[in-house]
Amino acid sequence: MKKLSHEEISRNRSTLDSLNNVKKLPVYVILNSIRSSYNVGSIFRTSDGAMIEKLFLCGYTPHPPKKEVLKTALGSQESVTWEYVQDAKEVIVKLKQDGIKICALELTDSSITNYNLIRNQFPLALLVGNEITGVSQDLLDLCDFSIEIPQYGIKQSLNVAVAYGVAVFDLRRIYDS
Repeated sequence: MKKLSHEEISRNRSTLDSLNNVKKLPVYVILNSIRSSYNVGSIFRTSDGAMIEKLFLCGYTPHPPKKEVLKTALGSQESVTWEYVQDAKEVIVKLKQDGIKICALELTDSSITNYNLIRNQFPLALLVGNEITGVSQDLLDLCDFSIEIPQYGIKQSLNVAVAYGVAVFDLRRIYDS
């Protein structure tokens, strides 16, 4: 086993010029009122790694060109298609009209585990809520279903950027299967 150099890794990566030729994961992500710029930057990087379709930043979610978002995003705001829309409901309604299923990443009385999704549930939009309050009930009411990440310790949740990473890469695995 030999660790790959940065140059060796870069040879197999997409470039900004070739992004239009890359098959994206048919997942739209809606971040609603995430408070931490660093979480948002991290979510940008993870979104690039999973090659999602589009990232919507809503509510008071910080967005580029905010310095702290850019610091953590490390340039991925250039490779991830994104848009700021104040009202998450507007995004959800539009995506639903386009035939996209809306999935909340939230603990609900009917949520399914993230690894139990099936490929025919794509394309979908993953709705991610605030670090403290999660996805609000008024937005949950617009969702088709919700997924949760099982917790085995004493805490009830993960950091929002970590939870997003677990969920989106599981979506990538399911879609690519």
